[in-house]
Amino acid sequence: MGSDKQSGSPLLGTLKMERVRTILTHTPYPHEHSRHIMTAVIIGCLFFISSDNMHTLIHKLDSNIKWWSMYVCLIGFFYFFSSPFLGRTIQPSYSNFNRWYVAWICFASLYHLPSFQSMGVDMRMNLSLFLTIYFSSVLFITAFHIIFIGLWYIGLVARMAGTRPGIWTIVQNCTVISIACCVFYSHCGNLAVPKSESFDKSSDPSLLAFLKNENGTTWISNFLFMNELKDQICSSWFAPVGSASDYPLLSKWVIYGELVCSGSCAGPSDEISPLYSLWATFVGLYIANFVVERSTGWALTHLSPVSEEEKLRKHMKPDFLDMVPWYSGTSADLFKTAFDLMVSVTLFVGRFDMRMMQAAMKSTTDETRNDDVLYDYFNEREDLWFDFVADTGDGGNSSYTVARLLAQPSIQTVIGGSMHTLPRGNLLVIGGDLAYPNPSSFTYERRFFGPFEYAMQPPRWYKAEHIAVDKPEVPPGVSKMKKYDGPQCFIIPGNHDWFDGLNTFMRYICHKSWLGGWFLPQRKSYFALQLPKGWWIFGLDLALHGDIDVYQFKFFAELCRNKVGENDSVIIVTHEPNWLLDWYWKETTGKNVSHLIQDYLNGRCKLRMAGDLHHFMRHSATPSDKPTFVEHLLVNGCGGAFLHPTHVFKNFERFSGTTYECKAAYPSYEESSGIALGNILKFRKKNWQFDIIGGFIYFILVFSMFPQCNLVHILNEETWSGRLQSFSSTIWSALLFIFEHSYVSSVGSLTLLMASYSFVPSKLTRKKRAIIGGLHVLAHLTAALVLMLLMELGIEICIRNHLLATSGYHPLYDWYRSMESEHFPDPTGLRTRLEQWTLGLYPACIKYLMSAFDVPEVMAVTRINICKNGMMSLSRSVLIMYYTSVFIYFWIFSTPVVSLIFGSYLYICINWFHIHFDEAFSSLRIANYKSFTRLHIKKDGDLEIFTLAVDKVTSIYSTCSRSHLFRSALH
Repeated sequence: MGSDKQSGSPLLGTLKMERVRTILTHTPYPHEHSRHIMTAVIIGCLFFISSDNMHTLIHKLDSNIKWWSMYVCLIGFFYFFSSPFLGRTIQPSYSNFNRWYVAWICFASLYHLPSFQSMGVDMRMNLSLFLTIYFSSVLFITAFHIIFIGLWYIGLVARMAGTRPGIWTIVQNCTVISIACCVFYSHCGNLAVPKSESFDKSSDPSLLAFLKNENGTTWISNFLFMNELKDQICSSWFAPVGSASDYPLLSKWVIYGELVCSGSCAGPSDEISPLYSLWATFVGLYIANFVVERSTGWALTHLSPVSEEEKLRKHMKPDFLDMVPWYSGTSADLFKTAFDLMVSVTLFVGRFDMRMMQAAMKSTTDETRNDDVLYDYFNEREDLWFDFVADTGDGGNSSYTVARLLAQPSIQTVIGGSMHTLPRGNLLVIGGDLAYPNPSSFTYERRFFGPFEYAMQPPRWYKAEHIAVDKPEVPPGVSKMKKYDGPQCFIIPGNHDWFDGLNTFMRYICHKSWLGGWFLPQRKSYFALQLPKGWWIFGLDLALHGDIDVYQFKFFAELCRNKVGENDSVIIVTHEPNWLLDWYWKETTGKNVSHLIQDYLNGRCKLRMAGDLHHFMRHSATPSDKPTFVEHLLVNGCGGAFLHPTHVFKNFERFSGTTYECKAAYPSYEESSGIALGNILKFRKKNWQFDIIGGFIYFILVFSMFPQCNLVHILNEETWSGRLQSFSSTIWSALLFIFEHSYVSSVGSLTLLMASYSFVPSKLTRKKRAIIGGLHVLAHLTAALVLMLLMELGIEICIRNHLLATSGYHPLYDWYRSMESEHFPDPTGLRTRLEQWTLGLYPACIKYLMSAFDVPEVMAVTRINICKNGMMSLSRSVLIMYYTSVFIYFWIFSTPVVSLIFGSYLYICINWFHIHFDEAFSSLRIANYKSFTRLHIKKDGDLEIFTLAVDKVTSIYSTCSRSHLFRSALH
């Protein structure tokens, strides 16, 4: 290595060899597979492909193209080889399952197509051989691991051997071994006598003279040399290791090669199969690698040229969670959220309200001197900067973006053409919904505390598991809270925080002392803050009923009477902006809050702030002779959750008898309306988990329609207009049949109709809900029937052209067994012994594994039997097999359509009828358009309000592309 001497080979002369260094490193969790083997397989596959293609190009022999090898290598590279190079193994997830699923049904369809047979390509041998080798590899490696763990259990091997291998690791390695063996067989065969397959150079000397120059350095000559080298590899490098007589102990445990002789052969083959030799070599390398790693704890790894800065960045990069997939049909969190919500509404808020328990545990009976909820140590300051943010706990990057801006010592921005500095707030008020979709230790720590701790770290002496017994636990060196000058945080719970009866909120907010670098002195779920210059903040806990309870009302009412001055100003902070939601839903909520504001504050409420709606809107009261109870209304729920539209609420103008005017909206009404278009274009991309539910629903809708036996009239039409008319009449007949004769499809349709009616918001009249829901279901049902009929027509055309239904239920397995004895001789009866030892399970498993690729054939054969003899002539197992095969393909056809129709429904509803504002935007999971509000109580008592917005949220190490500033002033 490292030699500068040029090789005599024209091919190798063009390659530059660089020095490679390998070291031994101790790894507590050794590698589960050898990357070196995978690298060798990839290089070998590409080598064979390139050489064969060049060989074919020169000789014009289309029938010798190894198309199957190319397909296997490309799919194998995409699905299996990419992740080991990235230093990770494929993990079981729905996205990986979906790719496996699509690849499987594509193979099952492609190998039946006549286009491959017309090119001289027969995929059956390669496919059946791959499945046989794959299953044998899995069986053998699994047996090895069981024996190895047994040896560890009795103490015969090292301690590290007890670490069990991952299932996906075994799957990956067995796949690689099977692909390598199949590629070898496709090019070299299973010959017992080495035989060169290179073409004769003397057959066309003029062609070779033209292709090669004197020095033999042209690129064409390089490919010719590669083809010769490939033949040499097949005949010498991977030749049989010898005859069975050389290894008497293994003579009954090997596969033999195929005899190649002119005329009749003298006897059975005695040469060990080169394919078996290759398989045994790979399996032996896997076993040796595993034994060495698990027995010694040392693994071969390569030094990666990673800089110290990149290492530090990789180490410090947080593992943020993605935004919640609200349309995931498999998310356990969403089912838990629905269950917790039901329990909370019926039990906790109805009979066991945590707010009542907090009131019962107060330390004093004097409401005005209740230190558990009243904090008055801010009022002696000359001025005060404080921030407001809400709805933080969704996407990690979006929440971190806002938290990082909040943590900055100062933010510089241009106001009125001049640069202004906005210092970090001494106080942070968070308006609820700390973690989605439900409160738990996991969601609070990963979706809420994590981003804030990365934005501003807590003190070094603080331990996250610490429980604050007697709050506030002032930091060391601080005698009382008035002397603490660091940032503090107060939080009210939102509706999502109440889904577990406020249990997680009490543990993490009321019994912990730090949120990142913000100090948490809060003891209850509601609070009152006395600020400088006669300003107050009332943080109200509305629970799940959108209103404060009696004990909370009593505390704030007594505070208004005895502590709040006549000229003081109060800021009311709630989670829900009932002024917008009451207008939208045409109802009245928060009666206790309204009573408190109108009768006790009586005009002293200058500002109401809330979250819950994930956008920014500010409304100000217009001048009027009537009394104004609240001067300004501000909604800012852009703390990290998905975006909500603003154009739905653009017609809001009255609340509590006062007329309001919208002063700012973010995003703008035009932007908000345009964003909704993403439901048509991106719904399936953003919500690919929805495929599970959508495809199953479509199959239920047309379950009773399979099979369609009377399609002759459509295919016999001579004109396209006639075919289209017959197609439409068939769809209409099928629609009538569903409601007149079917059971499963009619029940599914009626159930979907009721669900669609209930899905339409209750703010509309029953008539409108019925019309919208009915049209929605009709669109889905029509699409399902069209897809069903197209699929049935495709099967009928294939049957007519003898592409399907030409064999039985297991054509691939039957064909392979007939070819196996010819190309893989077994004079010692090894296959028979395996069948006896496994009680017939070994061949049965291979048989049904191959049958998975005969799904189209099974579907066509069963369809013909049903159409000829009726449904009752078949057994229940055959019918289950038929409907399963139909579902496999119909699910793939239906999933794009169901997402397109549902996304279009959401777009029409949000932009035309202004309904489904939550459903239409939660589907898009937009992390952009984030903001927070920074407020400043000036020395003269005026209140300045700045709302800083970020248009685009990227990763943790990226910067924001553009920001906005909304400014207002209150006197």
